[in-house]
Amino acid sequence: MAASMGRPRRVAAIVAHPDDEVLGCGGTLRRHVLAGDEVWVIILADGETSRDGIPACDKAIAGREGAARKSADILGIEHLALHGFPDNRLDTQALLEVAKVIEAHIEQIAPDTIYTHHAGDLNQDHRCVHQAVVTACRPQPGRSLKTLLFFEVASSTEWQTPGSAPPFLPNWFIDISDTLDAKLKALEAYGAEMREWPHPRSYRAVEHLARWRGATVGCAAAEAFVLGRHLES
Repeated sequence: MAASMGRPRRVAAIVAHPDDEVLGCGGTLRRHVLAGDEVWVIILADGETSRDGIPACDKAIAGREGAARKSADILGIEHLALHGFPDNRLDTQALLEVAKVIEAHIEQIAPDTIYTHHAGDLNQDHRCVHQAVVTACRPQPGRSLKTLLFFEVASSTEWQTPGSAPPFLPNWFIDISDTLDAKLKALEAYGAEMREWPHPRSYRAVEHLARWRGATVGCAAAEAFVLGRHLES
């Protein structure tokens, strides 16, 4: 991703749960901020109501929302939208209803780049958000969107089994050598969601993944994506 030239870019990360935005593209979002781009994060589900043994309650949801705001502050993101769809139950919502929420944001933001989940993810909410974003981003004349990218989420994307869904085979990489530390710092806001090494959702594993993705393309650290669509203009 080259630094912005001319007018600032408008980008949006549209994700299922609080912490997906950092795990999937936190380093990239920080790069956009540093480049002077306008960055939005849109989080659709509350991330709490499906927890085993934890009753859904306002306090738990508020805590997760607070973590999302703290993480956004660390990355320098000014625009954060939180919606209250039920966690791990997005498949019970009409696709049209989820897509309408996303379309409203797209109309407001007019983004040229959108980051969201990959279709082959194990988590059903991630898959639902992917489909809703693709639906909302139907290519029509006059649309601002130029680039649609799908990211991976540690402890979800790689857990899908071969043959069960499209594999995550990245073909678009963004150098986050200078923003990896900010990504890891932002994850600290979600400390309750992190696990001990060697769990893939540990700080060490997240760093190793970034280092490996970087090494595959010749830089110190990177985030990897599957390109959904790109229109050069």
